[in-house]
Amino acid sequence: MAIIIIAIGNIIIGGLVGMTGVAGFLLPILYTAGLGYSTTEGLAFSFLAFIISGWLGSRHYQRQGLMDRRIAYLLSGGSFVGAILGVRLNLLLPTSWVQLLLYLVVLLSGIAILIQQRYPPKPGVDHLNHPILLVILGIVTGLICALSGAGGPVLVMPLLVLLGCEPHAAVGIALLNSVFISLPAAVGYLSQIQLMNTLPLLAIILVTHGLGVIIGSRLGPKIDGRLLKNGTAIFSIILGCIKLWP
Repeated sequence: MAIIIIAIGNIIIGGLVGMTGVAGFLLPILYTAGLGYSTTEGLAFSFLAFIISGWLGSRHYQRQGLMDRRIAYLLSGGSFVGAILGVRLNLLLPTSWVQLLLYLVVLLSGIAILIQQRYPPKPGVDHLNHPILLVILGIVTGLICALSGAGGPVLVMPLLVLLGCEPHAAVGIALLNSVFISLPAAVGYLSQIQLMNTLPLLAIILVTHGLGVIIGSRLGPKIDGRLLKNGTAIFSIILGCIKLWP
């Protein structure tokens, strides 16, 4: 039964990621709160899926010419380092603290999505010509995402827009950036679980999440993405409040 739930959940969440660029942060919640996996297992399964969604999504934006490689590689280089630090920090913190951070990120992500929908950010002053700023931004976001289980785009994309990046290009860069966050995070968390016993499950996760992203990318233009984002945001806020309530 759990395998069926995981397969369906990955198709649905992968579809939402393909359509809206957000919702990946719901995967750790599915595994930990919904199915009772440990925080480490939930993060390992989630980041493995994020590699697929980030790779497939960024390829689509790159084919559309919406990818500034200089910005993407500087940001992603920092995120790669930040993700390694995040995984190591996870080993030093109590599980309860990591779960608290995870649900806090879910709550704040939901609020951020609603605010972004109501007040779409306008590109600000162009700070994207400062390589050091991009690397520092990558390190900070990579650390937070690797530690909490957030996929990356829901945090990185709005920040890029505020720094002067064109919104569509920001989505493409954020998706590619999520691959560099997810690679070290997935390796780090997978090394902490019984990998051989979970290989069949990992294969199911990769296939179903990838399928969901492909379907979502094709359906995206035909479906009201604003409605989907609002629904995801409301669900995240409710879930975050329930889990954080003392």
